[in-house]
Amino acid sequence: MQLSGRGVACVRGGREVFSGLDFAAASGEAVSVVGRNGAGKTSLLRLIAGLLIPAGGTIVLDGGDAEMTLPEQCHYLGHRDALKPALSVAENLAFWADFLGGERFEAAESLATVGLDHATHLPAGFLSAGQRRRLSLARLLTVRRPVWLLDEPTNALDVAGQEMFGGLMREHLSRGGMIIAATHAPLGIDSRELRIGGTA
Repeated sequence: MQLSGRGVACVRGGREVFSGLDFAAASGEAVSVVGRNGAGKTSLLRLIAGLLIPAGGTIVLDGGDAEMTLPEQCHYLGHRDALKPALSVAENLAFWADFLGGERFEAAESLATVGLDHATHLPAGFLSAGQRRRLSLARLLTVRRPVWLLDEPTNALDVAGQEMFGGLMREHLSRGGMIIAATHAPLGIDSRELRIGGTA
């Protein structure tokens, strides 16, 4: 499986964020997208996820599921945790699993893996920032998708949480998945760097 972009351009609010961008990622590979604030790291992830439309160029996934679009084969994990504070931990995860569709895996096992099995009935609004991030990570495990698009994924995670997430990423790559992560900090796994320039 190969994800590639050729001559990709992004315009937001009438401003060109970047143009002529080429990139590629293959099964089992992690790519760290780096650059200064405003360079377009998040925008690139959102383009791949289908949340923004490219102003130019193409983004293609070869070797994926021919019956599914590229966005349907991606997990997009933003730098903000998309949770409903009034719903419990388990209910938030069930909501996302229903919304994302596809093959579901055991939610209880996913929560145990990220260290939240003790908090399944707690409202998400009661969680700490690190626990909210762990709940977002459980989404990646409950509905399996080959392409992980991660925006500052280790934000709010303590050292133990970062080590846990490093293990999850390595396992995902070992199964033939791929990771593209926008980050200012080391991912904690082997990755190839994609540097984006652009204007502030």
